[in-house]
Amino acid sequence: MSVLLGKKVKLFSLSSNRALACDIAKSIGIELADCEVLHFADGEINVNINETVRGHDVFVVQPTSAPVNEHLMELLIMCDALKRASAKSINLIIPYYGYSRQDRKAKSRQPISAKLVADLIQAAGATRVITMDLHAAQIQGFFNIPIDNFMGLPILVNYFLDKKFGKDELVVVSPDHGGVTRAREFAKVLECPIAIIDKRRPEPNKAEVMNILGNIEGKVCILVDDMVDTAGTLTAGANALKAAGAKAVYAAATHGVLSNPAVERIQNSCLEELVITNTIALPEEKKNPKIKVLSVGSLLGHGILRILSDEPLSGLFMYSYDKSKRELL
Repeated sequence: MSVLLGKKVKLFSLSSNRALACDIAKSIGIELADCEVLHFADGEINVNINETVRGHDVFVVQPTSAPVNEHLMELLIMCDALKRASAKSINLIIPYYGYSRQDRKAKSRQPISAKLVADLIQAAGATRVITMDLHAAQIQGFFNIPIDNFMGLPILVNYFLDKKFGKDELVVVSPDHGGVTRAREFAKVLECPIAIIDKRRPEPNKAEVMNILGNIEGKVCILVDDMVDTAGTLTAGANALKAAGAKAVYAAATHGVLSNPAVERIQNSCLEELVITNTIALPEEKKNPKIKVLSVGSLLGHGILRILSDEPLSGLFMYSYDKSKRELL
């Protein structure tokens, strides 16, 4: 039995991202609890919890990444099992929240799938959700339980601070108008201007660059987004920046979805490097010299400790920095 801050705690990992769960466990000094995910012959999922959780504060690590439906069902079934086993609290760590792009009705007769998933999670028995960089911040309003939306930017920014670029040579670029706030926060730490790619999206996963707003000629550009899926938008933006005179183009995103043919596109693009976090596990076949993965395990571990000690989490959602040293505090 693990005791943290005087409380009985269990940390479980389902099948989506065990490596991240191990990082979190290491950061808070406990072992992963024992459970197994089983499948019947017809594909139905079953979960066995092999140790008591009665009266425990339980945390479950499970990004709902591809295959999203299977990972989501694992999570819901695990919640039900924990609720029926008398867990004191059920805290779901969902660093990547699947279906987050379906957050509103863009056309008639469309679903709001992000709300449906929130309803399912609550009905299954979750008492708290911990996530990172929701595609749309309003998804937090779909829940009637506490939801903590952590930011990946502090980890990503620190990586670029370590590269010691001169602030006069940097420009942070938003790949669309909707990402301007994210780009501004990134640029505030790097003390550099921003630019915006004006694009239109004729259909999902396809984008056409129309114009670049801002001076990027001779600059090192950092494209900042919340996720990279097929990398079509990302590589089109990088190529447009390079054609407009950028000296070099990097990219940073919290979630590396990297659906086919993303890795091939990144490899063949003018990008110097794509920096992502491990909110989604990167399989061996998708690893590439141009893709750098940073761990969010310590950040999420600190979140668990603050939840257990009833301390505010707001300090983990943002960052401060020493302007004289240009380093994160």
